Amino acid sequence: MATILCIETATTNCSVALSVHGSVIAFKEDNPNGAQKGYSHAEKLHGYIEDVLAAGKISKEDLDAIAVSKGPGSYTGLRIGVSAAKGLCFALEIPLLSVSTLQSLALQVEDNDAYVIPLLDARRMEVYSAVFSSKERVRETKAEIVTEESFLNYLDKKKTVFIGDGVSKFKPLCDHHHAVFIEDKLPSAKQMAALSEKKFKINDLEDVAYFEPYYLKDFIAG
Repeated sequence: MATILCIETATTNCSVALSVHGSVIAFKEDNPNGAQKGYSHAEKLHGYIEDVLAAGKISKEDLDAIAVSKGPGSYTGLRIGVSAAKGLCFALEIPLLSVSTLQSLALQVEDNDAYVIPLLDARRMEVYSAVFSSKERVRETKAEIVTEESFLNYLDKKKTVFIGDGVSKFKPLCDHHHAVFIEDKLPSAKQMAALSEKKFKINDLEDVAYFEPYYLKDFIAG
């Protein structure tokens, strides 16, 4: 049974969860929307970590591992989360786990009979996407420009659920009868719990010194 601290900062949602044996026992996040949408991870993340540990009555020394959302996502957000996770791993001498941001977002959809396609905003008409079926990835992660032709090979087969803040880009282009849209959802540390527990059990660990987030695209300032 592992006690794992999960950190999700790949988008505007600053999210922390404390997981014991794959179940969340404490959780805190700031999921902004509308005019308040923005990044406040640098100011809030460490406070959230302390709050979650206190709520779960777990000390840092009782942690077995740190899990971090590895991307793709915001360059700045990913850097903040990974830096915090690495710092804790070094200080506590515990392993680092990385969790796919798109996979954890896909787990917010509880429909094993449908394709689930998480879409994260990647500027302009571009999104980060992957395709999942029965919680397993069936198409690799891509940064792609959405058009009327996007994802037709999945939509033509069966119900396909699109989820994430990138859905607003694709929804106006798609009127397929198999399409279901879940807008304004962001990755959360809650869904990282089961994924990180599974990785811990099979010793699927990262090298703390050399691990880097999965940016997928080069950073562009401004």
